Amino acid sequence: MASATSTRPTDEERREQRDRQRFARRQRARRWMHWRVLVAAFVVLALVVTSIWLVFFSAVLSVSKVDVEGNRLLGPDRIRAVADVPMGEQLALVDLEAISRRVAALAEVSDVDVTRSWPDGVSIDVTERTAVAVVELGGQLRGLDADGVVFRDYRTAPKGLPRVRPTTSTGADALAEAAGVVAVLPAELAARVDHVEVQTIDQITLVLRDGRQVLWGSAEQSELKARVLPQLLAAQRAQVYDVSVPESPITRPS
Repeated sequence: MASATSTRPTDEERREQRDRQRFARRQRARRWMHWRVLVAAFVVLALVVTSIWLVFFSAVLSVSKVDVEGNRLLGPDRIRAVADVPMGEQLALVDLEAISRRVAALAEVSDVDVTRSWPDGVSIDVTERTAVAVVELGGQLRGLDADGVVFRDYRTAPKGLPRVRPTTSTGADALAEAAGVVAVLPAELAARVDHVEVQTIDQITLVLRDGRQVLWGSAEQSELKARVLPQLLAAQRAQVYDVSVPESPITRPS
């Protein structure tokens, strides 16, 4: 009876086996990487589709509230009514510029910032005008801001605000000039002014509370004029002070 002998694999056969194993591992790795790419692409696509649906079609991100900030003169309901924000519309599709234009058209509003407040709101932040003087127009006391915009009504003139008195021929440009003059007056000087008479853009006169007059001219160089006038009032008693040319102010007894 012949005895069986075991044959061991040669070095070359072992190398071939290792090569086959490495090749198989690389193939498996390539297949797994391929599937990972497909899965990742599917996840990204799903996220994009879901995001588009949420932002542009879902009721989850539609407008359900309008917040108003910065208002003092205007009631929030009035601002909301003028803003006319489309309730129920997708927040991403709301025309913020159109809302801003409508709110900015209010006389009381100096500036407005309209933003989306995710997930379901619109925020309207207004900056209202500040009166620097009071002007009587058509028998009604109105507030006048530093830009010459008439924007609110008063029953009685507030204390501390000079009154601007236009003539029947005074235009909006002259009112704006007068507002610019009043806006640069230091508080101590403004407190001494009873009213401001305006005829044209270069014929503006301050009438002090004691009846003395200050010929101001136009709003040009108003800051320099405001520095010169207190010194002139302290240095010389007169009825008329002319600071229309602030480098060469003059006085007249009457």
